[in-house]
Amino acid sequence: NEAPAGKAFRIAGMVESGSLERAGDGLTVHFRVTDTARSVQVKYTGILPDLFKEGKGVVAQGRLGPDGVFQATEVLAKHDENYMPPEAAHALEQGAKAQKTMQGR
Repeated sequence: NEAPAGKAFRIAGMVESGSLERAGDGLTVHFRVTDTARSVQVKYTGILPDLFKEGKGVVAQGRLGPDGVFQATEVLAKHDENYMPPEAAHALEQGAKAQKTMQGR
């Protein structure tokens, strides 16, 4: 529930559909990563993996900025249709549990 202040960490989940925006410089992208219960805005400058797509699994490493945007230094995408990074699978599982808990209230 709390990001480590001033330390790098990883987030994982799915790239939220409709959230991908490219900046004018051609290298900076903004997108949202979701675990289906919550999502976080991500900013990344660099070349994205070939398999990076909306609606697909992703793991990003970086730091949370003071504005609440996750400043990614590395972005990893799943490598085929049958694989999801363990971090992404765990995040989706936890998101589904949180969503069920919130619906049960």
